[in-house]
Amino acid sequence: MKRSFSLSDRLLLVAGLGLVAATYGLVRLAYGLFLPDVQHDLGFCADVGGAVSSGASVVYCVGAVAGSVLAARAARWLVVAATLTAGVGALVMASSPTTAVFGTAAVVASAGAGLASPAMVQLVTDRIPADRRGRAQAVVNSGTGPGLVAAGVLALVLLPEWRTAWAVAGVLTLAVGAVLFLAAGRPERGGTPALPGRSWFVAQTVPVVVALLFGAGSAVVWTYGRSTLVDAGVPTTATVVAWIALGVGGSTVAATARWTSAMSPRRQWVLTTTVAAGAVLALGLLPGSVAVALAACALFGWGYTAATGALIAWTAAIDPEQVAAGTSVLFVVLVAGQAVGAAVAGVLVGTVGTTTTSVAAAALVAVSSGLSLRTGDLRTTVATR
Repeated sequence: MKRSFSLSDRLLLVAGLGLVAATYGLVRLAYGLFLPDVQHDLGFCADVGGAVSSGASVVYCVGAVAGSVLAARAARWLVVAATLTAGVGALVMASSPTTAVFGTAAVVASAGAGLASPAMVQLVTDRIPADRRGRAQAVVNSGTGPGLVAAGVLALVLLPEWRTAWAVAGVLTLAVGAVLFLAAGRPERGGTPALPGRSWFVAQTVPVVVALLFGAGSAVVWTYGRSTLVDAGVPTTATVVAWIALGVGGSTVAATARWTSAMSPRRQWVLTTTVAAGAVLALGLLPGSVAVALAACALFGWGYTAATGALIAWTAAIDPEQVAAGTSVLFVVLVAGQAVGAAVAGVLVGTVGTTTTSVAAAALVAVSSGLSLRTGDLRTTVATR
């Protein structure tokens, strides 16, 4: 019988959710929210914005790989590294005098999210009993949603003063990271998991492929979602509210975690990515409708965040002892897909327009869902070493 979380469990989960909210929602993914105003002030165009987004994705991958190597031995100190790179990076973005400085800071700040994910997966694995671990991972991973809501509120209150918004994001990130560092406590000494074997990597093939496609397709929303609405003539306030709707949708993942965690990873993936594909398509075809934009953003926020939780469940089912490493691999591939998707979308938006770009992106997300249908339910677990 599953028990409720203890007070110490709850403190860790709330603080961990806060770090994910800060590093992902307030810093990494808020780039697309503030992009139109930053472009206006610093004077760069869509292809430069896409290049910065791609560079940030690459550095995220570097952080995630480093995190996967270090998480088992130093998860608590990875929290410190994630906090400093994201928090200080946001502060430098706030004070950037040129496009080059802003772009460099945005790229470096993205490493914070890459470091945060394996750190939190490892902390949850170490501290939370097995019967509650899946739900706990989903709750922490849902922090992206509240972070997006917070970023949207900052935008509503402060834009076009994007510098102040980034400064507040930086300070909040540093604060929540400090709280988590204290909440995590001293680690218990234990053995370091052996490196995964060949069978482990083979078992990851399908989730790796679908994560890559999903990342490429989702990039158009994170990088150009608000710009699409602005270009369609949607009022500025409504475009920011749509971004908040993204966060609200992502936040509901914590409430649906009990339901989704009862599904097999494959079923979670099919459901969540299908919802996301429909949302991307709706946003691209009807960007001028505020009602459609709000609904599509909310659905995409839930679909995207829940899909990343499905990836964690998928790799945990393959090998529970290597869940931090598996999460890092899949998130690296996901964001590598976003890097390619953002760069390609930047070119397509300027040549064929946002509608065609969004239809192509929705097709990629749909393919990522369809491919998993051919694999059957995941039932084979790699032997623990």
